[in-house]
Amino acid sequence: MDLARALGIDLSNYSELIEEVKQLKNDLGSSNSISERRILMSLEKIVDNWSLHLDILTLNLDLDFEDEAHISPFKNFLCPLTKEVMRDPVVLESAQTYERTAIQYWFERCLEDGRDPTCPVTGLVLKSLELKPNIGLAGAIEEWVNRNVDIQIKSAVQCLSEDPPAVNLVERALDSMYKISEEHPSSRCRIRDAGIVPLVVKLLKNSSKSIGSLLRSKAFMVLLSMCKDDECKKIMLEEGTSRLAIHGLIGNSDKEKEYATRLLLEFCNDEAYCRRAASEKGALVLLSGMADDLENPSLSHLAENVLNRMENVEDNIKHLAAAGRFDPLIKRLCEGPDDVKIEMASIVGEMTLANRSKEQIARQGAKTLVELLAKPEGRIASLKALYNLSSLDDNATLLVDSGVLPSLTEILFENQVVLPELKELAASILANLVSTPGHWELASADRASNTMQSESMVFELTSLLSLPLSTPRCQASLLQILCGIVSSPQASESTTAHIKAGDGIKVIIKFLEHHDVECRIYAFRLARVLSERLSVDFTNEFRPSNKLPMLREKIIDNQSTDGERSDAACILANLVLSENEVRTILEDSFVGWTVAKLKDQQQRLQSSMEEGLLGLLLHYTRSAGPQSISVIKENRLMTIFRDQLIVNPRPRLKQLASIGLKNLSEIGQELAGKGDLEPRHPKGLCSPLALICGGSKSPSSCPIHNAPCGDDSQFCLLRGNCVKPLVDSITDKDTSVQIAALEALSTLLLDTSSGSKRAIEELERLGVVSSVVSLFTEARPGELQERTIWMVERILRVESFTQQHSLNQSLVKALVDAFKHGNAITKRHAQDALTNLKQISGVSGKASSQNRGRR
Repeated sequence: MDLARALGIDLSNYSELIEEVKQLKNDLGSSNSISERRILMSLEKIVDNWSLHLDILTLNLDLDFEDEAHISPFKNFLCPLTKEVMRDPVVLESAQTYERTAIQYWFERCLEDGRDPTCPVTGLVLKSLELKPNIGLAGAIEEWVNRNVDIQIKSAVQCLSEDPPAVNLVERALDSMYKISEEHPSSRCRIRDAGIVPLVVKLLKNSSKSIGSLLRSKAFMVLLSMCKDDECKKIMLEEGTSRLAIHGLIGNSDKEKEYATRLLLEFCNDEAYCRRAASEKGALVLLSGMADDLENPSLSHLAENVLNRMENVEDNIKHLAAAGRFDPLIKRLCEGPDDVKIEMASIVGEMTLANRSKEQIARQGAKTLVELLAKPEGRIASLKALYNLSSLDDNATLLVDSGVLPSLTEILFENQVVLPELKELAASILANLVSTPGHWELASADRASNTMQSESMVFELTSLLSLPLSTPRCQASLLQILCGIVSSPQASESTTAHIKAGDGIKVIIKFLEHHDVECRIYAFRLARVLSERLSVDFTNEFRPSNKLPMLREKIIDNQSTDGERSDAACILANLVLSENEVRTILEDSFVGWTVAKLKDQQQRLQSSMEEGLLGLLLHYTRSAGPQSISVIKENRLMTIFRDQLIVNPRPRLKQLASIGLKNLSEIGQELAGKGDLEPRHPKGLCSPLALICGGSKSPSSCPIHNAPCGDDSQFCLLRGNCVKPLVDSITDKDTSVQIAALEALSTLLLDTSSGSKRAIEELERLGVVSSVVSLFTEARPGELQERTIWMVERILRVESFTQQHSLNQSLVKALVDAFKHGNAITKRHAQDALTNLKQISGVSGKASSQNRGRR
């Protein structure tokens, strides 16, 4: 302006001013002055900016739908400094009008440069910096703005009403509506009255896929801006905008997610809107996922703010918990008044919880729930919550530490009139807590500090079980409690003794035929566990009541549950049956069914049923009677046991198979002693011819039995190819399997005659001797060492093996340790073995020498 005035050029004549600047540039082109060059460059830049023609795109309003879709501003509407339509026009003492913020900035620059403030247009030095509002001009500008706003709203309505919408026009319409709403908040009512909000919502509903993520973001941006108007917010919620915003949370771009989240945050400023937004399906789950996404901290922060506002509304607590946000619920449960605590406990009791959520609630709220048990009005809600939490095994320790056991047993054994539901819930929780071994075994279960496995507690449980007033659900839980206690390694022995002493066996057997399925299931399971320890007692209880056939019928009953059938098989296998009972109750035909079922179960991998079926077959291996021998041969039981030992990886089944092989081998020893192992020669007219032609070749003498054994003998471990599977089993990780396999192999060394040398040589060839010796050198004191040293002592009776192992220092050392630290039987076998090795005198002398040396 100063340059134009100095040159006498009109300010509006931009072209002439540019020519003057070009001439100046030519004049100074040869100048070497750096300051002059800088001045020239600055001057060119200033003139270039000033000489730009006014473009409607530079206005705050984006008014360019069509050429006629706007009213151009008058020249005096434009600030001489900013070249934009003024918002707050003010007049200086020079009578020139400027935008207030622009002229204030001009004054600040003048003062900073150390010169007097001047009027930019006239260049006059101002005596006063007073800024007077130009009310008339402001009114005219406002009227011009309103007219253009009306034009743009009309154009936006027309654009957004098209079907299908034109994407390029939709974007301009959304941009203009957003700018109008933000820059002219008073115009929001006109946008609302024109029906823009429903049109934008409709756009999101019907054309969401076609318009793309960018336009969806801008649509949410418009709604977010318009949401500041309460009437608009009401319209949005009526049109289902909150649901659209929730859908925007899974948008393709972060901008779409951001504006959708901001819109929800705006809704949540009001409690009613907050309640409605929280109830929308999937809202809380999506927001929780965003809040936990630390890779996008800005979105995470926004989502967390939305959730925090929702947490302040009481009605949202259940919805939040369903989405996995339990902090508000837990806080109210632990810190709220009693009625709120009870309400929160009810919510926990009714919900389907993930394991992580169960652990969180139990860790923070278990003590509060236990405290509620002491208040009659809070018992049911607290019990339901505790039952839900106790279904997670890992929560057992947390709940027991909170002191829940005495409260539960007090409700369960209370003599006063108590709602059956309370007893049922208390029993169910206890059943969950003792279902796995743990901290409950040492914790006090009542006010007298008795444990769950104590005599008084077991007596109370069995007594309550037999009461006629107990409901089937309560009885089933009581049976489950006893089953859990008996199954605990630490509590099993004492609990079994208490049940036996308190006539609990009779009570339990009655439930095997109960009309309630769940009662029968747990009764069979409990009887199976107890019969392993109390086989004789259970047999004596079954016999007088003639319940033995019932067990057999249960096993073959296809209408019963698999659990009942497998447990019935295990119970019957555990009982001590006489040979006559095996013949009359189980019947010979039952063996064929058992063998077929065992093969079927092996394919289905149902170990419990396999255990019972193998145990049933063991009944036929405990007698050497003619009928048992016939059944064994007919059904090839040794082959069955051998195959189970080879293919089955489960320790209990391998143990049972080894026991079966041991029993059959012992029968074989007995038959060999009687001379009954040799197969019969063929009889009839053709028998001489068969002998002459070699058709029936007499089998060679078995080195184990020193008598002929057929190749498919069901009583000879050697001919039955059972030695190698047994040798493999003595290296099993399970000690019970090792012991059972050793017992079976020990039957091969029972012969003390001269034939034992031949048997041991055969076992050496099969790798038995080296495996047994190796196992003995590694075995610790106990039953395994005792079984192994018996075989080692038998082997060392043969002189050739004595010489072979006399230099085996590991064996000698193991025998010395067994002689020093073993029990009486082990010491005797160790002494005999050392004597055979001719080491006993040397050991004594060496020990004495060492002792003397120590002195």
